Amino acid sequence: MKSIWIVDDDQSIRFVLEKALLRENLPTRSFTNPQDVLRALDQAPEEDGPHVLVSDIRMPGGSGLDLLEQLKKRRPRLPVIIMTAFSDLDSAVAAFQGAAFEYLPKPFDLHRAVDLIRRALQESQVEAVAEERMTAAPEMLGQAPAMQDVFRAIGRLSQSQVTVLITGESGSGKELVARALHRHSSRARGPFVAINTAAIPKDLLESELFGHERGAFTGAQTLRRGRFEQADGGTLFLDEIGDMPYDLQTRLLRVLSDGQFYRVGGHSAVKAQVRVIAATHQNLEQRVKEGGFREDLFHRLNVIRLRLPALRERREDVPLLTRFFLQHSASQLSVEPKRISDAALQRLAAFDFPGNVRQLENICHWLSVMAPAQVIEPKDLPPEVLAQPGAESVGAAAVPAAAPPAEPAQLLALADADSAAHPCVPGTATWEQGLRAEAQALLEQDRSDVWDVLMRRVETCLIQTALTSTRGRRIEAAQKLGIGRNTITRKIQELDLE
Repeated sequence: MKSIWIVDDDQSIRFVLEKALLRENLPTRSFTNPQDVLRALDQAPEEDGPHVLVSDIRMPGGSGLDLLEQLKKRRPRLPVIIMTAFSDLDSAVAAFQGAAFEYLPKPFDLHRAVDLIRRALQESQVEAVAEERMTAAPEMLGQAPAMQDVFRAIGRLSQSQVTVLITGESGSGKELVARALHRHSSRARGPFVAINTAAIPKDLLESELFGHERGAFTGAQTLRRGRFEQADGGTLFLDEIGDMPYDLQTRLLRVLSDGQFYRVGGHSAVKAQVRVIAATHQNLEQRVKEGGFREDLFHRLNVIRLRLPALRERREDVPLLTRFFLQHSASQLSVEPKRISDAALQRLAAFDFPGNVRQLENICHWLSVMAPAQVIEPKDLPPEVLAQPGAESVGAAAVPAAAPPAEPAQLLALADADSAAHPCVPGTATWEQGLRAEAQALLEQDRSDVWDVLMRRVETCLIQTALTSTRGRRIEAAQKLGIGRNTITRKIQELDLE
């Protein structure tokens, strides 16, 4: 069972924290030096490790900051609270800012210490759930109605062997859909073979698809099985089918019609039980009219058509995909995953993404390497995003303009008119009435970000008021609000209150 680990060479500190946490039904495990902690961590399975670790900063057996550095490498999501005397405060904050969950100055108030540990415990559990969801995330992500239609279509086609034509812009994820169709079909145990017909020279494409006999042409030293044979019993994915040479389209039509073909240079028919899924970013009807694509092949392929929406048609999926790709990039690079502020997400959502999901994935790779801080702000986004015309007015680009307020919302008319510049200016009504009216006005617009919009305003108001009360002293403002120093620093960055 996971517990709270306490590291301190002072026996009285360990005793007091142990008793206080046990009264809260929080199990503990104590250590006197960092070396024992690291040994225990190496021996303990993940499910028996600590939920939260509380460590002194200076101990005879080593430094709490060195321990923190090691823990971030081994258990990067483990919340670590550093205990320090006031005389160490400045150096400690400078050393572990952004890495430790929070610091606990000595001498500390016991109730406050327990509350801090509880907050760290809650964050640990939230992070564990988020990580589990991210680990279990499917290959395809999307909450937009257009993507839900795609998911439903995949479900309906799961037990069918029918030929499917997937259309959509480049980078929209057509191969992912093809793989999902294969994975959920009765052919899932068979191979999935993909070929991009636009990426292979015309002279080699026939051999790639159908194979060749030994001696069929110069350089054909051995018999070679083509993609159709390789996919026998499974699925063959023909990407960019609209670019297939016209003469090869005739051979493909014959295979789709009778299930057999001849290798290049061969004289014996080869049979293969293959389900064909084709994809293209082109308008095949137009290609047929222009004479570049066979009409009979088009009808043979176009049994079931599945259209993938462009990313700009499903902007509400940008935050979900961005967080997934940032997590994935961090895993590939073996670094701490970066977070992204709401303002930066809004700017991304306003971008048109000509390269669709593939471009967003590349942007997240770029941000994982190039963004200077752990929290990505709008200024950190790549040049192509920042250079898009109209990106400055991201709010208008990402969110439809508000309709005239309903009658109850008129209570906030004076305050709303000035809310962008003065988010804390009170209206003539009570704040509860104003909140209800504003929520009602936003809900009537069928928006899906009402919670985020209102919570952002509330948090901005609370933090600005607290900072005014403490004359800009962040730690004191955080104490008054009942949140941690790291939390208020992160919120100030996310809300652009610098």
